[in-house]
Amino acid sequence: MKTLKLGVLAFQGDVAEHIRALKKAAINLNLHVSIVEVRNTKELQLLSGLIIPGGESTTLFKLCEREGMLEAIKEVPAIFGTCAGAIMLAKKVLSKSEGQKSLGLMDIEIDRNAYGRQAESFEGGLDTKLGRIEAIYIRAPRILKKGKSVRILAERDGEVLACEEKVGPNYYLAACFHPELTTSVFHEYFLEHLANN
Repeated sequence: MKTLKLGVLAFQGDVAEHIRALKKAAINLNLHVSIVEVRNTKELQLLSGLIIPGGESTTLFKLCEREGMLEAIKEVPAIFGTCAGAIMLAKKVLSKSEGQKSLGLMDIEIDRNAYGRQAESFEGGLDTKLGRIEAIYIRAPRILKKGKSVRILAERDGEVLACEEKVGPNYYLAACFHPELTTSVFHEYFLEHLANN
């Protein structure tokens, strides 16, 4: 059986929680995965997919830039970004800090920290295309606009909370919340895509 090599960008955020969710997803799908904590360009080599966790998007970008990883990240064929990771994927970012950039891979416009500070974090049930889940929002961004090729996976009151996009051979998945804290269904969905492509 083919082994999927997955990376989790490991500078900050829910690295251990994403790894745990990936392992659970692999067991549920009966897939073989090897998981790498990514902190440099060498660890990005030969990845089937990469997860960019939450954290502080400006800091994440600066750390990736410092390590010279930005172009190598763009070469990974599938990327799943949660919270700050979704900001990193977006082509357009509002409320940026000075000098902040993104990978510019996914045709979404996102507003970072749209829900306010850490104290305004909240939790609630959410209906998604993958089933009903409990969603946790921590200084969550807001997806304000999406391109025609972006498919919505979760929304509430007309607001996009999770979406996906295929760009040529590449695949991107973004969530404004933290699925790794409550469920493995988004990680299963990501792994299924990798296993079938």
